[in-house]
Amino acid sequence: MSEVHNNQERSRFELVEQKHIAFAEYTLDGDVITFTHTVVPSALQGMGVGSRLIAAALAEVRSRGLKVRATCTFVAAYLAKHTEWQDLRV
Repeated sequence: MSEVHNNQERSRFELVEQKHIAFAEYTLDGDVITFTHTVVPSALQGMGVGSRLIAAALAEVRSRGLKVRATCTFVAAYLAKHTEWQDLRV
């Protein structure tokens, strides 16, 4: 199982799986990270890759003491379903 990497140079969290890259783009403004777009290649859809990506990204966000704004519909839906991350919302 691949690990999620925060590619700060490209402002996105990345997960390489089966030679494909899933990623969640973000902007950072002070202590607020805004997730703007998530891409899971069609070859990886339905395998839980997007959820693994966002869970790992949110764990890093929490460890850094940041708050989350989700303009990305995938991240917003993930946060709505997973109440354990509600404390991170702006």
